[in-house]
Parts: sequence; structure tokens; C-alpha cells
Amino acid sequence: MSINAELSDLIDSKFREFKEGTIVNGTIIDIRPQVILVDIGYKSEGAIPTAEFEDEEIEVGDGVEVLLMKLEDDNGMVVLSKEKAAHKQNWEKIVKVYEDGGLVKGKVKSVVKGGLMVNVGVEAFLPGSQVDIIPPKDLTEYVGKIFEFKIVKVNDERKNIVLSRREVIEAERAELRQQFLQTVTVGDKVEGLVKNITDFGAFVDLQGMDGLLHITDMSWGRISHPSEMVHIGQSIEVQILDVDRDKERVSLGIKQMLDNPWADIEAKYPISQQVKGKVTKLLPYGAFIEIERGVEGLVHVSELSWVKRITRPSDVLELGQEIEAVVLGISIEEQKISLGVRQLEENPWDAIEARYPIGQRITGAVRNLTTYGAFVGLEEGIDGMIHVSDLSWTRKINHPSEVLKKGDEVEAVVLSIDKENQRVSLGVKQAENDPWSDIDDKFKVGDLVKGQVAKIASFGAFVNLQDDIDGLIHISQLSEEHVERVKDVLKVGDDVEARVIKVDKVERRIGLSIKAVEYSEDELKKESQSFETLKPSSEMVGLEQAFNLASGEEWSPSED
Repeated sequence: MSINAELSDLIDSKFREFKEGTIVNGTIIDIRPQVILVDIGYKSEGAIPTAEFEDEEIEVGDGVEVLLMKLEDDNGMVVLSKEKAAHKQNWEKIVKVYEDGGLVKGKVKSVVKGGLMVNVGVEAFLPGSQVDIIPPKDLTEYVGKIFEFKIVKVNDERKNIVLSRREVIEAERAELRQQFLQTVTVGDKVEGLVKNITDFGAFVDLQGMDGLLHITDMSWGRISHPSEMVHIGQSIEVQILDVDRDKERVSLGIKQMLDNPWADIEAKYPISQQVKGKVTKLLPYGAFIEIERGVEGLVHVSELSWVKRITRPSDVLELGQEIEAVVLGISIEEQKISLGVRQLEENPWDAIEARYPIGQRITGAVRNLTTYGAFVGLEEGIDGMIHVSDLSWTRKINHPSEVLKKGDEVEAVVLSIDKENQRVSLGVKQAENDPWSDIDDKFKVGDLVKGQVAKIASFGAFVNLQDDIDGLIHISQLSEEHVERVKDVLKVGDDVEARVIKVDKVERRIGLSIKAVEYSEDELKKESQSFETLKPSSEMVGLEQAFNLASGEEWSPSED
């Protein structure tokens, strides 16, 4: 073999040591703006993009590990990569850490859909749900920060890595929780961070241990929601009330670190004592008044005024308003104090009988009308009620609006007083003489009378006579002929002449007849007797039934 052949074999055997896909050592031989030339001992050097040496200070002669990607390219140069060499080395390290169950440090690079991209030597994905115990609202606050992670998934084929920071935190918290449970005792005071708030209380983070601060242990006073006392992220001092090491539960309290203001409450606020306080809450049924820190009393809406009809406390009180009140009652067991505002003034109903004795005449304006009567103002907050039956001696009034309207000045007589139920009964008709007292002198059976039709009903017509007394002409007394409908014969406002055929002083009723106007005395007597015998079962009702029906039927002058 020639010397040249031997040399060629020697060179080939050396070069055969270089295998594509392996990591080899090289030396930087030239630094150019775009590329770095590296000699790996092969027959040609390789060029690596300058970007792969980002943030590194390098000099000619420095050694570097690179991945031999290809021995020769189209230009006969070796194809090398520093980044891919590092990636290959890091991937092998990551797989080893994953298999050993260890942790890896990494820097958060960017926010991507569903989570974060992290550089742990290679790129890895951190799902949003695995960032923290409580998934954060803004992932951008993590970009650029370095954390420890647990590797939860490695896909060697796709070169995918999934991380979890949450599992790292939970493991740390579990260790801290065990340390806390082993050392803490009931009565200890500890610092904590409010982690979550619910309707029934707040969860406080105690160095990895979550403790429950129940709403009833927040304050000696009444609060409707924990957010009135604490907010998420707040650092607070709490007292350990109970520890269940088996179930890993801790109960906390704030009010237990303060003196109980209810301990001597009866001595501090005896019944009938006047107190000052601030309105803290307005509800439909009353107002809560804070008379000292942790102690509130309730002023029921009915205890705000003796005479004003207050439907809601917010109509007369405002939140934060300073008011005076009187202590009405105390329940230590229920931690309740009943207060009254109206007790600061004299009850106007106490001396009502002296101001409005029975039989006294009063004058007042109509304030309101109801189906059963009218309310007349006597003084501020006190009304008297005139029942519909006490409006007239003579007229059948179905609704007070037939004779009264709001604002009318009326004269009435005090009939009775119910101080307990705060009621004053008045009568208008009692202010006048009863025309029925001498009715026998005004109307006798057989008398011819004149009047005007006031109301029409299905069974007859009411005629207004002298002294505003009504008489009834029954349908059977309208004509000798059969009458089908009263309004076919009479209309409201018609003047009529009729004969009195019945006077009932006890029942206050007068029966009239048009058809008996020309009757003789004997005929009139016979008609009166026949009128008395009418039965309700017939088509025609009797006089008594007619008057009774009158109270349930509606008439008005506009009716035909």
C-alpha cells in the first residue's frame, strides 16, 4: 500500500468517529456578525448563527458543545447547532427528573392559550389551572418570574412537557399544615390571610392551614355578611377556638379576643333609660341602632311614633343618623335590646278622653274615605271615624262618598273612645235631632204626600219626603195594572204624589202607594192589610225585604 493510501485510510478512520445526531466538543475559531465558526476537528469547520449565543460573552478559542446535525452541506461545511445540543442535554435531564419525581426550576416566557410557556432548559407548558391553588385572573403577572415546578407529563415522541406549580404549592402547604396542627393549641392567637369569603364566614390561610372564621364569631354585634368585617387578602389576627387534628379542621374567632359587651348589659342599660346611638341598618320592620361597639338595639317600626302612620323606617330615618331612644326590653340569651323612639314624648292617647269627652261636638276635615266610613282629622296623627251608618238618620247610604268627599269640613259628635286600640268613633247624624222621634206627628197611614224619586230599584222606587225621609213605593203599588219594570213608570227626579200605607217607627220605614191615591178609606185599609201579607217567595218582596235589599243594591241618578 502506498503512503497516500495509508494516509487516506487514517483520515477516513478518524472522520468515521464523527456521527450525525451526536454531541461533540468544538472550538470557536472566528466570530462574525451573523455566524460563529466552530472547529470540531473535522476536515471542515461549521457555522452557527450568532443568535444561538444570545446573552453569552464568547472569545475565539473558547470551547463549546454542539450537536452534529450533518457532516457536510451543499457547500461542504459541517452543520452544527449549539441550541439543539443544549436541548438534547436538557431533555435527557428533564426525563431523569420526571422519572425520579423531582422538581425543576424554570422561567415563565409568555402567555399562550390555556396557560403559560415556561423555559426549564426546554420549552414546557403550564396549564392555567396549575398555576396556583386559586387560578389567577391575570396570567401576565407571572411572565418573567422564576418558579419551581413539578413535571406531570412527558411525551418523548412529540417532545412535549406539562408542568404544575399548584402541586408544588399544595405539597408545601401539606407540610406546613402538619407542622401547624402539631404545634397549635386552643386559645393561641395567630396571624392569617383572608383567602375566601362565603355567606356563613371567611376562610383564613394560617401558614398552609385553612381555618374557618364563622360569621357568629366575628363580632359581638350583629352583622349580616362577613364582608362587613373582612375582605379577601386582608391580614388579620384570630384566636384558635377549636382544633380537630383528625379531620384537619380549625375554628377561629375574632370577638373572643375582645370583652363581651353583653356580660353586664342589664346594669349598663336598665329599662326606661335613654340612650344615644347611630342607625346602622334599615329594614322594613325596623331600624338597628348601635349604642356601643358590638351592641345594637332594634327600634320596631311601631315604636317610632305614637300617631304617625309610618310604613317604613327609611321614611323617617337615615343610615348613619344619630338618634335618641328609650330602652324597652333586654334579652341576654338572644342578645337583643328593644328600643323605642316615641317613648321620648308623651303619648297623646293617654289624655284623649279629656280632650274629646263623649258627646262633645267637633269640627274637622275629611282625610280619607273607605267602604265602611269616613276618617276625620282631629289633630296631628289622630283621626276619628264616622261609620256609614252614623251619617244620616233617614237616608240609606251605601258608601260615604254619596254625601262626603275628601277635604269636606264636617261637624260630628264624639260617640266613643277605644284608647287601647287608638280609635275614636264619631257620628254626624247625632249632631242633629232624629226626625223619626216624632214621625207619628208627620206621617200617618192615609196621608197624601208629595216627593221626588231619589232612587230606583228592581222592587220599587224610593221617594224623598220632607225632613229628608225616604219612603218606598213597592212595584206592586205603582199602578192597578201589572208593572214589569219600575223604570218604565218612574225615573229619578220625577215628582210623585202618593198615599202613606205603612209607618214603622221601630224599623224606620214608610210604605207609599201611588195606586191608592184615589182609594176610599175602606179600600185603603184593605190595601194596607194586603201589603202586610206579601211574602218574599212571591215575585214581589215585602216592605221589610225591600228596605233590606236597598242596602246591597247600587243606585245613582244617572240610572234610567
